[in-house]
Amino acid sequence: MIFKLFRAEAIKLRRSPLWLMFVFVPLIPAFLGTANYLANIEILKSEWYSLWSQHTLFTDYFFLPIMVSVYCARLMTLEHNSHGWNRLLTVPAGRGLIFVSKLMTAGLMVLLTMVWIGILFVASGYIAGLREPPVRDILIWCAGGFGGGMVLAAVQLLISMALNSFALPVGIGFAGGLSGLVFLARHLGHVWPYSLMGYGMASNAPQKISERGYLPFVLICIGYLVVFTAAGAVLVRRRGEMGS
Repeated sequence: MIFKLFRAEAIKLRRSPLWLMFVFVPLIPAFLGTANYLANIEILKSEWYSLWSQHTLFTDYFFLPIMVSVYCARLMTLEHNSHGWNRLLTVPAGRGLIFVSKLMTAGLMVLLTMVWIGILFVASGYIAGLREPPVRDILIWCAGGFGGGMVLAAVQLLISMALNSFALPVGIGFAGGLSGLVFLARHLGHVWPYSLMGYGMASNAPQKISERGYLPFVLICIGYLVVFTAAGAVLVRRRGEMGS
């Protein structure tokens, strides 16, 4: 049943304008980060690692939170409009599965976004004259971004479900991204949901990725996902009880 629900959610997005945002928005931080790197190449001596820090400076706290928030708001707006919840709640599936299917759909978008960001990063490095990209580190950075992005998606799905609005949850996601920068600066990036993406992508210290370990980060992400999924199931159940 979960895969049928997931397939139905994916079909809803097949002709969505979200794909335009998916393709073009990551180009902006890639361009800005590369330009910033080239403008300061005299002091940014760590090549690929310096370039990554410049890319993620713009990506993690501005563009990605907005993108994930839009993905989630779109998934929920489809239900808020035209009595979508009434139809969805007639499906013979557990309320938790309904939320999980939406989280899986948002997660797919996050995963594809991380792959696209990785491709753009490598392409930008070659354009900037760099060679031999650190493939292993790039994969770990993107995997960490995916983990943090899943937590962010779960939070934003909850917010978008609770608010019958598209713009307000996106605004909250943008503000959350800015708050993530504050928490990361205070060395609390591993505990705040809106900074987990930046922490997972090692945006502040890409060279030290092997020193800090990722097990605590993974466990925190799993813990948040369990809590937010349980909360999502409760919200879906309440909508069913209210008949909306």
